[in-house]
Amino acid sequence: MTTTQLTARLLTVREVAEILGTWESSGERFPRRLIEERRITFVKVGRHVRIPEAAVAEFIAENTVQPIRARRSTRNRTAA
Repeated sequence: MTTTQLTARLLTVREVAEILGTWESSGERFPRRLIEERRITFVKVGRHVRIPEAAVAEFIAENTVQPIRARRSTRNRTAA
């Protein structure tokens, strides 16, 4: 493990829910489901679960969908 990994900030499940904007609607359920499905990196500290801040940023980056530019239709449109 590198020094950066050892000093990375570890977030609680609630903090992750707040960052992802799911706290108001579903509380901790969404981040806990990500953990259960192993879709996000997490650390067990005794009985506590913590998520590295970098893992949250990586999750957001991997799930960000870029918009596509609408192409103009090449068909001739007739006036109604």
